[in-house]
Formats: sequence, C-alpha cells, structure tokens
Amino acid sequence: MMRAMNEHSSQEIPDSDDGRDARRAAACRWAAAMLTRSDLRFTVASADASFRRYFRAHDPGGSASWIIMDAPPEREDCRPFIDIARRLQRAGVNVPEVLAADPEQGFLLLTDLGTQTFLDVLDAGNADALFSAAMRQLVQMQAFADTQGLPEYDVALLRRELDLYPDWYLGKHRGAVLNAAERETWNRSCALLIESALAQPQVFVHRDYMPRNLMVSGPMPGVIDFQDAVRGPVCYDVASLFRDAFVSWSAARVAKWLEEYRGLAADAGILLPRDFERAFDWMGLQRHLKVIGIFARLHYRDRKEKYLAETPRFFRYVYEVGAKYSEFDSLLELMRKYEAGA
Repeated sequence: MMRAMNEHSSQEIPDSDDGRDARRAAACRWAAAMLTRSDLRFTVASADASFRRYFRAHDPGGSASWIIMDAPPEREDCRPFIDIARRLQRAGVNVPEVLAADPEQGFLLLTDLGTQTFLDVLDAGNADALFSAAMRQLVQMQAFADTQGLPEYDVALLRRELDLYPDWYLGKHRGAVLNAAERETWNRSCALLIESALAQPQVFVHRDYMPRNLMVSGPMPGVIDFQDAVRGPVCYDVASLFRDAFVSWSAARVAKWLEEYRGLAADAGILLPRDFERAFDWMGLQRHLKVIGIFARLHYRDRKEKYLAETPRFFRYVYEVGAKYSEFDSLLELMRKYEAGA
C-alpha cells in the first residue's frame, strides 16, 4: 500500500539517453512506438513509494498527453493493474484506460487523468465538495465493481499488515522487542481488530483510497493506484479517505462526512455494520498501525526517508480513537511506553 505518493514534476527527459537510465529510455521508445509517434516530448510524471515510476508523453502541440508506467517485472507485476482497471471501468469508475501493455517488460501506456490530485488542491473551503465526489465514486466502486477472483482481505493478510508495526517500527526503528506480556497484549488487540474487520460486509476494497490517489479529472474524481485491490471490509476505504496520511480533519467534520457516506451507501444498497462507528474506528486502527510499520519499512529497507516523519499523525489517530474503547487500554499503554522512551 501507500503506492501513489505522487511528486508531480515537469522535469523533461532528454531525447538521448547516456546510459544512466536504460529503462526510462526503453519505456519512452516503447510508448512512442505504441502511439506511432516520433515527435513526442517526455517528462517525469511522478515518483511513488513502490518501485513503479510514471512518465508523461506530450504531443508537441499540447493537445494530448499520455502516461507511461514503468514497473520493473522483477519488482512489480503490472498485470493486476490491467485487471483491476478493467473491473473498475466496467463499474463506471473513472480510471486510466490501458491503451497498450507489455507485462514482460513492465510497461503500460495509459490515458492521462491530469496533473492535480485532490491533495494538491484540497482546503477547508472546497473539502465538502471534493469529499462528496470522492464518496460518490467510492460507493460506485463498492456497489458495482466485480470482486470475483480478487484476493481476500483474510486473517493472514490482516495480521501480516498489523505485524509491520512490531517488526519494523518497534523492532527496526526503536530497537525494541516485546516481552511476553506485551506480546500477549499485542496478540489480543490484533485478534479484536481482525475479528471486527472480518465481521463487516465484504466489498471491493481499493486499499489506498485517499486524496493523494484521487485526481482532479472529469468525471470527478479520477482514481489511480488501485492495483492492490482486494475483497474486504466495507469500512476500509472509508477509513483511508477520512483518516489520511497527509491531512487531518476535525472530528465534527469527519462525523458529518460519515453521515453523508452512510446515506449514499444506503441508497446504493450497500450493507454496513450495525455499529458503524465502532467498525469504522477499529478498521482505522488496523490501518494506522499498518501504516506506521510501512513508513518505517520505507525508511530502512527502501531508503525513502520522508515517510517516517509522517508517523506522528498516525499515532494521534491511534491514541484519539483507541481512547474511546477500553479494549485497547493496554495497547495504548504499550505504544506510549516505547514512544516515551524514544
């Protein structure tokens, strides 16, 4: 997850390659051949938290542009992207169209949904309108996207994600090893979160449905970074949207948006948990713990150092939400112990 951490750039790619980046040159040559064009100009479109990169091919007259995905096949499999894009298109969701594909080389040619994400333009004045559009698109996905054959957000996957926190954040970043009592607290908390997730109605789950992966595009929004989609808890993408990695909102505003989402979901026939607030909160806790671990992994394993600085936002989420539920008192105590000792 956390794949499409876009860093938009207009950096132009030289016409000739000096050997420093053979894959980039090969991807641009491939795209030019697919478009049967020899006059294209190429720029860097984005970098992200995975091994994928994106370039933009420009028509010299400025009348058209296309996106090239470079997904090194030994690191990334681009076939799930193709599959999910087609599922979402059939569901009426605005996603990039795959115009050409070479999975063996790891190249895709996509339609261009624009240069601005919701995160680029989001502010207090336009948030209601943007989140309304995001919720309508989310409900469209949940109600109509085909989930047959998708991976399941099952016990094993939920637990692997949760264990990123003790393995990477505590273990690698804090140099801590949980003792037996702490491990029991951790296991008990994980069991509660997993049980809650699996008890929810299961739908199409984007897994990173947040402002940075929603594009200012017609119709609004364009949706990107969906290749890790699974069939899973209905509250997951809702938690991703309103408890974002890079922007936070007041509890009152989130409560208002949640009521709007519930109305849209009801109109679309989407089943929600009976105790929706608790299910939303607990799903958010699972995601927040996972993201803290992922950001530590990005820092230490992948040398992407900027992400670790975002972890305080997720600790705030955990402490604020966890404090509402006595079941997580021991977990919060454990987490505060290691933060206090930092």
